[in-house]
Amino acid sequence: MKVIRLRAGKERSLLRRHPWVFQGSVEKGKADPGETVRVESAQGQFLCWASFSPNSMIRLRAWSFDEQERIDAAFFQRRIEAALAVRARLPIASDAVRLFHGEADGLPGLIVDRYRDTLVAQFLSTGTERWKAVIADQLLAATGLSRLYERSDASVRTLEGLAPVTGWLRGEGETAITIAEHAWQLSLDVAEGHKTGYYLDQRDNRKKFAELVRHYGCQSVLNCYSYTGGFSVAALAGGASEVISVDSSAPALARASAHVALNGFEAGRHQALDADVNQTLRDLLKAGRSFDAIVLDPPKFAPTAAHAERAARAYKDINRLGLMLLKPGGLLFTFSCSGGVGPELFHKIVAGAGMDAGVDGFILDRVGAAPDHPQTICFPEGEYLKGLLILKR
Repeated sequence: MKVIRLRAGKERSLLRRHPWVFQGSVEKGKADPGETVRVESAQGQFLCWASFSPNSMIRLRAWSFDEQERIDAAFFQRRIEAALAVRARLPIASDAVRLFHGEADGLPGLIVDRYRDTLVAQFLSTGTERWKAVIADQLLAATGLSRLYERSDASVRTLEGLAPVTGWLRGEGETAITIAEHAWQLSLDVAEGHKTGYYLDQRDNRKKFAELVRHYGCQSVLNCYSYTGGFSVAALAGGASEVISVDSSAPALARASAHVALNGFEAGRHQALDADVNQTLRDLLKAGRSFDAIVLDPPKFAPTAAHAERAARAYKDINRLGLMLLKPGGLLFTFSCSGGVGPELFHKIVAGAGMDAGVDGFILDRVGAAPDHPQTICFPEGEYLKGLLILKR
C-alpha cells in the first residue's frame, strides 16, 4: 500500500473527518489515478484510506477513517447497502429517488439516481472510476435491477483528468422514462437531461410551492430557468390560471409543455418562453407586468468560493428584478445551487436586492435539497442547494 504523507498541521481536517485533502497539504508520496493509499500525518499517524487523484486540486478523497478497514468489493457493498437502508426509511413521494449522494454516503464522487426500474450513475472522481465495474455490479445486486445508465459527463471530471463517458453500463433499452412525483407525472430522458436526467433535489420544494400557490390564491406565476417545468406543473396544480415558463432551451420547454398536457391541465394556462431570463425580466418590467408568484431557480453561478463575488452580482440582479415584478403580497421562491455561495451569503445577496428594489419582505421559510440528498455534519460543502421563500410586503 502506497503512503501519502501530509505537511505538518494539515491533518486537522481529516481528524474532523472531512473527506478532502487539497494538493498543498501533501508533503510527499505519489500513486496512480484512483489508487487507494494510506494517508499519514507528518508524524506518521494513520489518518485515513483515500483515493489518489494526481491531476485534481483535491488530491485525496477519504474512503475510510478506520485503519482496520480494507477497501475492497465488500467495502463498497457495505456503503451501498447502508445508503439504501437510509432511503428506505425516508418518506419519498416518488418512484424516482437519489440512492447515493457522494461524500455524504461515504463514497466521494459517486452519484446514483433511480428512475423506476433504471439506475443512472455518475462516476466523478478517479477513485470511483477505478472501482466502476465493482460499484456497478454492487448497485444492481443491492437493488435487484438490471439496467444502469452512465452519465459521467459532468465538467468536474475534467478536473480529475477524466474524459466524459455516457451510455449503458449494464443492460440496455429505452432511455425515456415517466416518473410519478406526488400526484403528478413527469417525463425525462436519462441520456439527454441535465445531471442524471432530472432535478430530484427540488421534489419537496415543488410540492411546497403548489401548496402555497393554492393557499395564497396566486393566479399569475412566472417560472424562471424553468427547465422542463416542474415548478410550472406545481403552480398549475396549485390553481394558477397563468404560468409562464422561461428558459433558453427549446427542448426543455417543449417537455415542459408536454408535462402540462400529461397532467391534464389546459394548454392555455401555460406559456413556454424561449428566451434569456435576465432580459425577459427587464422586458416584463418595462411592459408593466406583475405576478402573484415568481420562481428563480438559476444554474450554478459560482462552482467554487472563488467565483462567489461575480456570482453575487448575478444573483442580486435577478432577485432585484424579481422583487420589482412581484405584486404586494406576492411570493418569491428564490434559489442558489452554487456550492461557493453559502446560506448566509445568499441571504445577504437577496437582502441587497431588496434594498436596490426598494422593497422588503417576510422570509416564510428557508429550504434545501430533499432528504435523499443528505448533508452531513462533517461535510458542510454538501449543502449546495439553498432557497428562500419570501412574501413581499
